[in-house]
Amino acid sequence: MAFFFTKRRERFCFRKGIMVANTVLIISNDAAEAKLLKDTLATARDGPFVTEWVGHLSDAISRLERRGIDIILASLFLPDSHGLDTFDVLFKLVPPIPIMMLSDEEHEALAIEAVQHGAQGFLSKGHYQNSLVPQALRNIIQRKKVEEALFVERERSRVTLESIGDGVLSTDVAGNVTYLNAEAERMTGWSRDEAQSRPIAEVFHLIDGETRQRARNPVEMVIEQGKNLALHADSLLVRRDGYESPIEDSIAPIFDRNNDITGAVVTFHDVSEAKAMAHKMAHLAQHDYLTGLPNRLLLSDRLSQAIAYAKRHTTQLAVLFLDLDNFKHINDSLGHAVGDKLLESVASRLVSQVRHSDTVSRLGGDEFVVLVLEDALAEHATITAEKILHALAAPHRLAGHELHITTSIGISVFPADGDDAEALVKNADAAMYHAKKMGKNNYQFFNRAMNELAVERHTTEVELRRAINGNELLVYYQPKVDLVSGMATGAEALVRWNHPDKGMMLPDAFIPVAEDSGLIVAIGKIVLRQACGQAKAWHDQGLHSFTMAVNVSALEFRDRHFVESLRNVLDETGLDARFLQLELTESVLMRNVDSSIAVLRELKQLGVQLAIDDFGTGYSSLSYLNQFPIDVLKIDQSFVQSISSSVGNGVIVNAVIGMGTCLGQRVVAEGVETSAQLSFLHTHHCTEGQGYLFSAPVPADDFTRLLGQGVIGGSVPLQ
Repeated sequence: MAFFFTKRRERFCFRKGIMVANTVLIISNDAAEAKLLKDTLATARDGPFVTEWVGHLSDAISRLERRGIDIILASLFLPDSHGLDTFDVLFKLVPPIPIMMLSDEEHEALAIEAVQHGAQGFLSKGHYQNSLVPQALRNIIQRKKVEEALFVERERSRVTLESIGDGVLSTDVAGNVTYLNAEAERMTGWSRDEAQSRPIAEVFHLIDGETRQRARNPVEMVIEQGKNLALHADSLLVRRDGYESPIEDSIAPIFDRNNDITGAVVTFHDVSEAKAMAHKMAHLAQHDYLTGLPNRLLLSDRLSQAIAYAKRHTTQLAVLFLDLDNFKHINDSLGHAVGDKLLESVASRLVSQVRHSDTVSRLGGDEFVVLVLEDALAEHATITAEKILHALAAPHRLAGHELHITTSIGISVFPADGDDAEALVKNADAAMYHAKKMGKNNYQFFNRAMNELAVERHTTEVELRRAINGNELLVYYQPKVDLVSGMATGAEALVRWNHPDKGMMLPDAFIPVAEDSGLIVAIGKIVLRQACGQAKAWHDQGLHSFTMAVNVSALEFRDRHFVESLRNVLDETGLDARFLQLELTESVLMRNVDSSIAVLRELKQLGVQLAIDDFGTGYSSLSYLNQFPIDVLKIDQSFVQSISSSVGNGVIVNAVIGMGTCLGQRVVAEGVETSAQLSFLHTHHCTEGQGYLFSAPVPADDFTRLLGQGVIGGSVPLQ
């Protein structure tokens, strides 16, 4: 037998058609044997190996401690170690690294015994030059990596299931229990071993809370119907010892690759506390559900009473309007759960900085109002504001994160800035916007000029509505360039506002207002229609593979008519759907993963391409990323800019390129502005680039002339 190895072949990853070199450590005191192996591996047909040779086990141990070895070829007989002890030492030291034994026929039985101890196989002397040896080693390396990845994933899943607060229970297709997590064991009273293979109705004993009757177990219905099912709202779980607890959650079928049902999974949790909370609705009607602070309704009542008191006693009061700086970024990148924890922490710190007679209120989102009662002179409001700024700026350590947040504060004072609750809050709000404009993390007192800012914002919204109906919105196009050929592969459509008085306005000047007012949906439709029509025109001119990228905002993506509107635009313009690329941010997709996956699948059925824009700036689980049917990853320009910095060195860019390659996705680098950045991207096999090095966004006619130049801007292929 020339060589022996265990299990089946696995796929391995290529980058740009070149096999990634693997490093082999040869441990043998036979120089001729080592040379023969090195020569065989150096001339492998699918790419050479990197080989290292040591003659003693002690030298091997020293080398392995430095890491970087992909597979070990070891003789069982070394000057400082003999027999299975050699394998056992290596296996204990580096269990993740596959080990192949080198054996002659005389000691083949010992090599087989090493395989039984965990070796991946053995190579027989006299057959080292067999052309299948490199292929076998490469397969073993890849298989071992896959096994390690699967182990990590299984362990992560196990720890997750054991750590979550919900009970999780699964069954086979016959409805017999196959698994319970720790919480399910606690809630049912059954241990995992005792419940194994028992009927679900025996372990997961449910009765109707109203009728007290035992109904058909919902798991049986899920397996029968193949559909998700929510538990009855009044379901009671009867624990093994007879204790009853109200539960809620759902049951879902489990399918195999052939879409056949193999069982079901139940997730459930105790809702006793939730039911008790129903008795506190009177309190919740006047308090914020998350922080427990007075809400807008209770604040208005207390503020009106405070104004009436101040009028009778000729005193003053102050209203501080707070908005957290950059909270949306934290909320979108780390998720709403972390965002909520941060809001609770902020609320707690605000309460600690005011007197018991004052009121801290949460209006909603990341907006808070502090009512400071009695003789609230400007000096007192200033002291309170400074205390709040200092308190909130200290790190918030939440859910494994160290978060830094600041706030902008606007202050209005009664009676100078208003004589009713609505006016005082409105003017404090206007002062807060001014604090934002002044650089954030500061406070500003209201003055009449601030009303102009509020009016300006309102004016922008009114004029933007006119612009939508008056064809004042234009679409400019920025090329996306193939970094190998230097030719344009497509364009990104970018909106501009040709204001009759202010001239050409960039998106930053009006998109925030459009998003706040909901006008972004109408603007998105205009851009989509113009971009698709222009792409069809370019196709008709001979650019048959040209793709058009269009940004999709969160409001557009969540619009229930979005897919239907998109289909209509494609029909109207005649553009083949495969040449349209929709760009969405991670934060948009992660807000509701299940809903996002459903919409993305609808879009893929239409045939459009899907891209994640600003990749790396948001928060996403790689497991979810793999579920999204994404075609393109767009590296955010902030990471591209770091290529030329002394700190960044393009590490994140290289990581995204590698990940995108292995996921089968094209990678586009945004914000390419220098030749150094282009050289780095080209060297690391980035697919495409976009940025001012190639061209600024330009009108359609200018873009057409740009295409006529062939190789674009600074994108001449690097040799």
